Amino acid sequence: MACVGLGGAPMGERRVRVADAEAEAIVEAAFGAGLTLFDTSPWYGQGKSELRMGRVLARKLRASFVLSTKVGRVFFRPSDPATFAPPWMGHGLPFDFRFDYTYDGVMRSYEDSLTRLGLNRVDLLLIHDLDRMWHPDPADIERHFRALGAGGGFRALSELKRAGEIKAIGAGLTFADPVPRLLAEFDLDFFLLAMPYSLLDQDVLDAIFPACAARGVGIVIGSVFASGILATGPVAGAVYNYAPAPPAVMEKTRRIQTVCARHAVALPAAALQFPLAHPLVTAIIPGAYRVSHVRDNLAHLRAPIPAAFWAELRAEGLIRADAPTPA
Repeated sequence: MACVGLGGAPMGERRVRVADAEAEAIVEAAFGAGLTLFDTSPWYGQGKSELRMGRVLARKLRASFVLSTKVGRVFFRPSDPATFAPPWMGHGLPFDFRFDYTYDGVMRSYEDSLTRLGLNRVDLLLIHDLDRMWHPDPADIERHFRALGAGGGFRALSELKRAGEIKAIGAGLTFADPVPRLLAEFDLDFFLLAMPYSLLDQDVLDAIFPACAARGVGIVIGSVFASGILATGPVAGAVYNYAPAPPAVMEKTRRIQTVCARHAVALPAAALQFPLAHPLVTAIIPGAYRVSHVRDNLAHLRAPIPAAFWAELRAEGLIRADAPTPA
């Protein structure tokens, strides 16, 4: 059965400033509401998300939550600390980084994460951002795949799993293109996909999801709101795929919103509930900039949505005919 967790990217402050007290209150609110899956990464604010999430979770009974973080980047003191500006809009911690998918890089990233979290174990560890979003040069992709394989970073992950330090190995991707290669070369337990499956996009139903199903590999959906527009609606400045939404996406969202209005359904409610209907999706992890976002998301998840709403979306060609919808 699919579950709902909390995504930690907003606590790294990529787009919006979040006060320390608010960040901790978000984690407390999620835990208090019964959420048990918490996802973070060293990349989110150069460690800021891990620090903030760990401060709260370290006070909880360890068996009461599942924690995931990621490897693939190693952070270090910048060469000129006085002028260094963190890439997350200057809001992250003041550390530079390099991509590192080697054995030593994965082990260092893992140990550094434990230190930032203030916890001596995580449950899930993911290979992070090994896709074209972060490595547009194909030569870089090849270099990093070589570093991960042949006794490299994946050996480190496998050793951690065999030793019982982690329970599962995943890969966190913005785009799904590398999924077939990762499935072919590595024994993964799950993928965390940001963009590829939402009310706006279901192309992964053609080949990606069937390939994962054949291997028994689950899917966690990271960006149920398509990085913003399915939460805000097609307003000025709406974000899709971490950039300004193009006209075609704005128009499709308007059409979906029109169907929402006819059935008295909130667009965010439909966005949150839609991916949970797919049997391969094991969890969704919407993030939050404010405590109110946690409460709103939970209310949207509980909101009744009539079957006629999904039927109209399908009839209008706004979702694929083969996309499972909530009962």
